Amino acid sequence: MFGLSDLIALVISAFIILPVVVFIREAGYLIVSALLGAQNPRLTIGSGPRVFKIGMFDVRKYYHLYSWFAYDDLKRQSKFAYIMLYAGPILANVIVAFVVNALVANGVLDQYETFWNRFVFYGFYFVLFDAVPMKTANGMPNNGMIIYEMLRYGKRTDFNDEPFLPSTTEVEEQYEEEMEKVEEMKENQKDIIEDDEDYSAEQQEKERREKEDLEESKERQKEELKKAKKLTIKQRHEAKKERTD
Repeated sequence: MFGLSDLIALVISAFIILPVVVFIREAGYLIVSALLGAQNPRLTIGSGPRVFKIGMFDVRKYYHLYSWFAYDDLKRQSKFAYIMLYAGPILANVIVAFVVNALVANGVLDQYETFWNRFVFYGFYFVLFDAVPMKTANGMPNNGMIIYEMLRYGKRTDFNDEPFLPSTTEVEEQYEEEMEKVEEMKENQKDIIEDDEDYSAEQQEKERREKEDLEESKERQKEELKKAKKLTIKQRHEAKKERTD
């Protein structure tokens, strides 16, 4: 039965453990790329508008599972460098998971053993789907498939000159374009709201004038009705007076 403790465990896994494991995975790219002389490396954490950027770390507004690594070029161009770059995230999660598991097994982290066991579980979960060669849901190869193709056939599995990891410069340009579109949409929405407010003010003024005209018309009709009534009474009196004479 799914209880409160299970709900708490789910929240901890979704908002703490999984994002940390994803960060460690992407940090694996970063560490290996530094050894290979990557140019303009960038580790983006989260998605959406940028909160701040310090050096190679780019923190976005919506923090969760979505993080990625990017670079422009590598100084060391070789098959070994290509394999190590994509093996980086696998090795990072394997090393961290083994270290944490060893600490738990030796009673060092026994105070929060359940938390750390979940951490190790998700660490090896990412390793499994990263290391076993397969195509992902979008038809792209995972890191294991990229490494397998290079080891077996000595070629890149993408069959082009560009790596699967995006270029930092291109990512930055795309981000700037997206933010410009967002700002443009905000300005358009602001103009629409202001136009609606202006239209609303004009409409209210028009309705007020129409109401005043209607009230004036009613008053005129009342006055005319009174005059007609007085005239009718006067005519009756005169007619009655003539008959009497």
